[in-house]
Amino acid sequence: MTSMITDTAAMERIHEILNKKKDMIKLSLSACAHCSICSDSCFKFTSNINDPTYSPAYKAINSIGRIYKKKGKLSDDEYRTIKNLIWDKCVLCMRCYCPLGISIPSLIACARNVCREKGFYRTYDKIDEEQQI
Repeated sequence: MTSMITDTAAMERIHEILNKKKDMIKLSLSACAHCSICSDSCFKFTSNINDPTYSPAYKAINSIGRIYKKKGKLSDDEYRTIKNLIWDKCVLCMRCYCPLGISIPSLIACARNVCREKGFYRTYDKIDEEQQI
């Protein structure tokens, strides 16, 4: 199943994002040693009983890694999964530490930019102004 938002302009913008960050993405994904040191610095990982899907490396590889590999051509379900991974399981606090110098927050931010172009992003419930204190 392909995404409902597949207009040419959106795909061009996605390709621009990926091309602009191509070197960083390729180097980062190939350099990751899967050592899990980044996981120890992630409060989302440690507060979720060490669930591996909260590991910063997992989030980067399974978001921008998947997007880059498929050149942005993912199904709605794949984008929905990535959206949940990069917004619900990451607050982009910049605390994740990689001894190899991989900028995991940059990878997550890039994945968020691509998801926004496809119409997949975090939304917040609207609160009626009368209900606010």
